[in-house]
Amino acid sequence: MSYLVLARKSRPQDFDQVVGQIPVVKTLQNSLIRERVAHAILFSGVRGVGKTTLARIMAKAINCEKGPAKNPCNSCPSCLEITAGSALDLYEIDGASNRGIQEIRELKEKLRFLPTSLKHKIIIIDEVHMLTTEAFNALLKTLEEPPNHVFFMFATTELHKIPITILSRCQRYELKRVSAMELSTHFQRLAKEENVSIDPAALNLIVRESEGSVRDGLSLLDQVFSYGETNISVDDVIQVLGLVSRDIILKLTRALLEQDPGTAFRALNETFAFGVDLKRFTNDLLTAFRTLILCKIEGCQELIDIPQQELALFRELAEKHSPQTIHMKLNLLMKGVEEMRYSSQPRLALESSFLKIIQADEVVPISSLLGKIDSILEGRKPPKSIAASNTVGEKKKQQTPEESQPASEPEPTLPPPPITDSGEALVIPHLSDEHPPLPEEESVPVRHTTKHIPHPHQRDVRRDWLGFIDHVKDRKLWMAQDLQRADSSREVDGELQLRFSDPANCTLLRQKDNVKLLTEFVLDFFQKDLKLRFITPDLKEHVDSQHNDSPHKLRQRLANDPLVLMATEIFNGQIGDIRVGPRSR
Repeated sequence: MSYLVLARKSRPQDFDQVVGQIPVVKTLQNSLIRERVAHAILFSGVRGVGKTTLARIMAKAINCEKGPAKNPCNSCPSCLEITAGSALDLYEIDGASNRGIQEIRELKEKLRFLPTSLKHKIIIIDEVHMLTTEAFNALLKTLEEPPNHVFFMFATTELHKIPITILSRCQRYELKRVSAMELSTHFQRLAKEENVSIDPAALNLIVRESEGSVRDGLSLLDQVFSYGETNISVDDVIQVLGLVSRDIILKLTRALLEQDPGTAFRALNETFAFGVDLKRFTNDLLTAFRTLILCKIEGCQELIDIPQQELALFRELAEKHSPQTIHMKLNLLMKGVEEMRYSSQPRLALESSFLKIIQADEVVPISSLLGKIDSILEGRKPPKSIAASNTVGEKKKQQTPEESQPASEPEPTLPPPPITDSGEALVIPHLSDEHPPLPEEESVPVRHTTKHIPHPHQRDVRRDWLGFIDHVKDRKLWMAQDLQRADSSREVDGELQLRFSDPANCTLLRQKDNVKLLTEFVLDFFQKDLKLRFITPDLKEHVDSQHNDSPHKLRQRLANDPLVLMATEIFNGQIGDIRVGPRSR
């Protein structure tokens, strides 16, 4: 059996047959015509885009007897030998099998001799990045200053693995992926040569699966041709290659956007029935959402590399939804795909992700929400100018001629009376000349009270409790946290009453040493002789801090100390704040 696959049968033999890569081809042709061919050329790019093919065409063009020309003649002995693979002066090796320093030494020995049948010796190393560091170093000097009869042609798919010392000695050509239109035209021509009729939609599937690689597309096309049918349809391509129909992908995408769980789950079940790899299926689904986003972005239409008929369907679907909604559901899908890859139940994880996407509501832009709020507020609350003018007009209508006279200045309103701790209003008589008391028949009896009004600068338990907690926090963090758990705190008859609904919250505070320390903090902050009382539901416990060595006794002893009294007499002063806390020592 001597069947030759399409990837080898249709390999280009001159520059005109190369699919795509127009800038690279033009540069190489001009270098041949002007005799400016570099002694070392490096072709890089993804698989199956023509790296090795261009290296062989360059080898024929350099040694062609009818050159220099844009294309090799493919009829002279040199071109025929290279095409047949029997040229003795053409060394085509792969870097994976000949990656050691010993192979490079043998190659350098061969380069010392002049060519036997060709004009120049050509060295083609495929996948050159597989060479070892020592092999690259051994090749440096020869690559920089090779003999006049030697040309190097390198090809690699991983340019970043090649040392910079090698890159600086080569003329680099980066080959891009072949566009879908060029691939479709090329495959259509090959199908016609093979006497096979293929539907445009089926051809589009093959082009999409090739992902810009000519060799991958030729392998898929060869597999479809082997199906044995002269007319190839979309179903044939799906069955032979095990692909997911684009209709299913589009149906599933629409179901996720339009919140249709039944259609989504049926489409997923059809996909599983085909036996398609989940990773490949989810990649197609992510690509579909990417296409929708690009359809919503103005000026990005050229980034969508799909057939026009399919593009029209995606545009129609994208018009029904906002970019924010599509982006949100794409993010949810990406998270679901990542969870699926590490899940022991991939299908269940994917179905759960579909439910999350379907249940996610439409995203409304913030600007729209703010606009609605503004319109509601404007509807309920008319502008101030209009309201003021209406009010003035109504008043003018109701006024009598006497009332229309200019009114005197309104009497100033008095502030509300202060409220005492017991909840009663404290009425203070007016003593100012500006506001004399009311006449006798309208006077209000004044209620005198003996309630103590705290000085504005004096600290109060109710008002300054949070400040006291901060004061304690700087000294004992745990104690401040326990005080924050108190339900209430108030000062009653010389006592600081702390109420706790849970007795466990004040267990540490009621210990003897802690009570003493807390009493010192109270004295330092409030400057009051307050006893501590902890009130809990189970026990109305009264913890008296007036023990023998309590801060109260210590404060009294310090105030009555003879030295302190003598100092006050000498300096004619008086005793101010007495601090006995740890910070004052």
